[in-house]
Amino acid sequence: MACASKTECACTYYTCSRHGKCCECVAYHRKNGEVPGCFFSAKGEKTYDRSIEYLYRDHQMNK
Repeated sequence: MACASKTECACTYYTCSRHGKCCECVAYHRKNGEVPGCFFSAKGEKTYDRSIEYLYRDHQMNK
């Protein structure tokens, strides 16, 4: 399974060692009880709030 997708990665935290490595990124955030930034809108991603609660609010605000 290929996990490198740097050309498609929407996360703005470019210095992260997991940037563009979707499988590693999702596993890391799940381990920490978080949601990866690429799941959020561009505005929501910039808040750095990675909670599932904020993801829900972000999606509600951007319907």
